[in-house]
Amino acid sequence: MLAENSERRVAPIWQGTAARAAVFSVARLKGLLLPLALLLAWEAASRLELIPGYLLPSPREVFGELAVLWQSGELIDHILITAWRVAVGFAVGAAAATLLGALTGSSRLLRELLDPTIQALKAVPSLAWVPLFILWFGIFETSKVLLIAVGVFFPIYLNLVTGILGTDRKLVEVARIYGLSRLDLIRRILVPATLPSYLTGLRAGLALGWMFVIAAELMGASEGLGFLMIDGQMTGRPAIIIGALILFALAGKLSDALIEAVAARLLSWQDGYGGTQEKADA
Repeated sequence: MLAENSERRVAPIWQGTAARAAVFSVARLKGLLLPLALLLAWEAASRLELIPGYLLPSPREVFGELAVLWQSGELIDHILITAWRVAVGFAVGAAAATLLGALTGSSRLLRELLDPTIQALKAVPSLAWVPLFILWFGIFETSKVLLIAVGVFFPIYLNLVTGILGTDRKLVEVARIYGLSRLDLIRRILVPATLPSYLTGLRAGLALGWMFVIAAELMGASEGLGFLMIDGQMTGRPAIIIGALILFALAGKLSDALIEAVAARLLSWQDGYGGTQEKADA
């Protein structure tokens, strides 16, 4: 009897997990439809010579160039150095944004002192920082990492401050009525309330990190995917440029998927509209 009851309890859990996994895998497969359609359209346009080859080389040429670079070992070096720059810049920018965002979001005085200046700096284009960083830090790794950190900083900071200020005031008042300490207020109220906005900021910051790394690798770099694009432009090899763009897209998607997976686990308590769609699809 006990074994039968255990089976009854376990079966629905297993079936629910299997159903979620099936929905997840189907969703991933659907996401490949558009890239495959674009690839087929690209190949068809190349075969029909609708676009000159010196402007848009065929997929075969692009992947052939990438294969040559891979076999020589150059491509993996370019990928790793760019990924390292983005990872370090993301860590620095995210740490600074988290600290300043938490301070300005929780303190009205600091918000009035710091936030206007930060919002003004947010409007400065990425390339505008390049000559200043070269002057201050030279053309070595420090300037590149800091430029990426600047791009990462602003969306994380903005989302964190927005999440803190958007916390339900009634929850904070109830916490104070029950005498929660400031640490407990942060841990039990503010962190869960701001986590969705913060994780969205991390994803947006990471995307900007991949965008800013191209500007960073304009600063005298001799390695990296950004350098590979510039080298393709200077040597008249559009296949290299397009190949680097594809690698940027793949690297950005993979890193975003990693944060998305972590966010899904941290926010598993949410019962939002997306969960309703998954149940309907299942």
